[in-house]
Amino acid sequence: MDFSLTTVSPERQAVPCVVCGVFAKRRLSEAAARLDHASRKAITGLLKRGDLEGRLGQTLLLHDLPGIAAERVLLVGCGPEEEWNEHKFREVIAKTGAVLAETGVTEAVSFLTDLAVPQRDLYWKLRQSVEVADATVYRFDRLKSKKDTPEQSLAGMRLSVPSNWEGPKLSRAIIEGQAIARAVRLAKDLANLPSNHCTPAHLAAQAKAVQKAHPAVKVRVLNGAQMKRLGMGALLGVARGSHEPPLLITLEYRGTRASAPPAVLVGKGVTFDSGGISIKPAAAMDEMKYDMAGAASVLATLQAVAELKSAQNVVGIIPATENMPGGSAIKPGDVVTSLSGQTIEVLNTDAEGRLILCDALTYAERFKPEVVIDIATLTGACVIALGAYASGLLGNDEGLCRSLLAAGTASGDRVWQLPLWDDYQKALDSPFADMANVGGREAGAITAACFLSRFTKKLKWAHLDIAGTAWRSTNKKGATGRPVPLLVQFLLDRAGQGEIKGNGDAG
Repeated sequence: MDFSLTTVSPERQAVPCVVCGVFAKRRLSEAAARLDHASRKAITGLLKRGDLEGRLGQTLLLHDLPGIAAERVLLVGCGPEEEWNEHKFREVIAKTGAVLAETGVTEAVSFLTDLAVPQRDLYWKLRQSVEVADATVYRFDRLKSKKDTPEQSLAGMRLSVPSNWEGPKLSRAIIEGQAIARAVRLAKDLANLPSNHCTPAHLAAQAKAVQKAHPAVKVRVLNGAQMKRLGMGALLGVARGSHEPPLLITLEYRGTRASAPPAVLVGKGVTFDSGGISIKPAAAMDEMKYDMAGAASVLATLQAVAELKSAQNVVGIIPATENMPGGSAIKPGDVVTSLSGQTIEVLNTDAEGRLILCDALTYAERFKPEVVIDIATLTGACVIALGAYASGLLGNDEGLCRSLLAAGTASGDRVWQLPLWDDYQKALDSPFADMANVGGREAGAITAACFLSRFTKKLKWAHLDIAGTAWRSTNKKGATGRPVPLLVQFLLDRAGQGEIKGNGDAG
């Protein structure tokens, strides 16, 4: 969807639809009041009849109002004004996009950006409007013979700004918002693809497509034989049961001098996770195609950073494989040797993500990174702990964790920090190897991070467990594109380009 800015007053907008807010008890926003005045109190008359109360998310679509240039006016309820905040702003933007997508409106002008949001400026409102509105019109129907997309769909939106607006800064909000929206779409597309389409080779092809579009990105792909020579026994152990060849995909973006240490993003790329010999229950196993959402977020984030020509160096590392049962598959009780030289007793082959990540994290050392962040749909325990609202955050550097918390608050793609205390490490003790790949039932998300911490002692490192946030299992089943907004915001902040600031308090 295309976005632009406008300073034209609402009554003079000659477009298919104008969008304004109405607070609880039918209190009109400034833009709605101007439309009401121009239409000789037509809106007030309709509201007095009870057509709209102003409850959060309530909508009323009006046609051909007298004195109004627009064909339609969409009024959106914002709830009690004293309870208005950034989360409700995002909710109202999402509701607006959903309603407009259903009406067949091809273009709209939103005056929701005129609404004051506590502790947020116009730049934030513009960028959130772009990201959230674009997400609401996303459809994944490429594999259907009959598409879900209507013949007429919302293709453009203008966002209201004051007549004395700051051109470069606010234009940057639109540019960044659209780059993030496109990246989120890429991450969704990859995670929504079934595993017979999205293989490790497909992820590598997508990385090369990013390279082709952005010359500042260089891609290297290692095959199984090359990984074996390096000593990646943990990653290759997971891959043994699959007929799909494993790959280690690296993307290097250079946006500043070559000597500047990069931020390294490591994304779990299990393109299908059956659980291996420790096979998963059949129910909802189809959703295990999204076990590469971490890899998708790394690809998408690199695309956005390159598109925005960010003044920094960023490296993406994607260990990509399937986890399948078979005659050659790794078995419970097997011991593998990781790239770091540490040995691992595999007690559960369904704890495979940490096995491929540990080799990738050791591989990240060769880039001499400033920071390393791994992103993985790692544990069901994190879903139980945090649900679908916050990604789990753990790490060995409090400064890095605070930066991610702040970026999550600012972007609306929130994380919550869990403890990484030494007390939890003993759960990984093994009598036969340096460590086991799983602990007990307790604190599963934390002990998984404890495992990864044993491979990041030389690194300033953070771990994002996105098992609960990367996928929606409701009637609107599908990928969410998270945590792309968080990662892009973090990197913009790192480069001094992030205009949004947040508090990022941890529990």
